[in-house]
Amino acid sequence: MKGAVLIADDEPLARRTLREHLLELGWAGQIHEARDGKSAIALANLERPDLIFLDVVMPGATGLQVLEHLQYEPKVIFTTAYDQYAVTAFELGALDYLLKPFGRERLERVLARAQAVLNGGATAPLLSRARESLQRTPALSRIFVRDGSRIVPISLANLERAQGADDYVTVCTATKEYLASIRLSELETHLGSANFLRIHRSHLINLDYVTAIEPYDASRVQVVLKSGVRIVASRTGSKRLRELAL
Repeated sequence: MKGAVLIADDEPLARRTLREHLLELGWAGQIHEARDGKSAIALANLERPDLIFLDVVMPGATGLQVLEHLQYEPKVIFTTAYDQYAVTAFELGALDYLLKPFGRERLERVLARAQAVLNGGATAPLLSRARESLQRTPALSRIFVRDGSRIVPISLANLERAQGADDYVTVCTATKEYLASIRLSELETHLGSANFLRIHRSHLINLDYVTAIEPYDASRVQVVLKSGVRIVASRTGSKRLRELAL
């Protein structure tokens, strides 16, 4: 049986690699792609694919938040670059997880398990477990960062922006900057707030600090923050910013 598949991942290379493997193996039927959490929700509910390859960390909505908004019970394989999410995947009842970068052999083993389930095997109630997990997670109101030898709290209301570089993030308030050992994508997931928007691969901003969004060139805009900092958004980020206008 060839199942319909949705690949939800914000990394174009990851989507392309998975699509090519699926086609080479002759496993999948129709393949859909989503590059962020919101489009993953919309595509999944519209097309109802049999199997979703779901990235844990995505802009717009995390993998867990995508599951919360699905209107049917699909089979899910989590994809992630962070092995600490493997336990979460199995606790929720996902079929399996793929740790990026993964090879064809690993994918074949995962698909063999998926095929058995699609042919009639039982699965755990994934959506209800995901919703329970989200309900157990309290809303984050502050983060803790190192300041010399101390660890200090930063209220999310005081967090103006964050700038990522490899495995580090510069966390910026109106008065001070802190260097944190975390990837920007991980920080974005922890924040999980509608107030924060990823406008560039390296920039996450607090929308409460935006004073203006101005044209930059034919396809991009720049954001002006209360501190006077100006950040040019990527094309994708510019599209998200334009969508904020009524």
